[in-house]
Amino acid sequence: MNTDKGHPGVAAVLSFVFNGLGQLYNGQILKGLTIIFFSAVSMTILIIGSVFIALWFLGKIIFNQVLILGLILFFLSLVSICIIGIYSIIDAYQAALKK
Repeated sequence: MNTDKGHPGVAAVLSFVFNGLGQLYNGQILKGLTIIFFSAVSMTILIIGSVFIALWFLGKIIFNQVLILGLILFFLSLVSICIIGIYSIIDAYQAALKK
């Protein structure tokens, strides 16, 4: 029995739980760390956008441009997180199948 072969289901679930973890499980260290980095950047931008929106709703910032910037940052990062997550799951599954 070949113990070096990864299980595709495990790799996909790990990537679902945390983007890039499935790649690390498959031995693709650089790819996994790259996905983790871009996920962290996207999450940071999502938080910044959320803070801008919250400050506008609380009345701490009066300018509508801040609300627009917050909405743009929030939705772009949300789309980015979804794309990275889907890519991470599919890639981890396919890489484990090829091993």
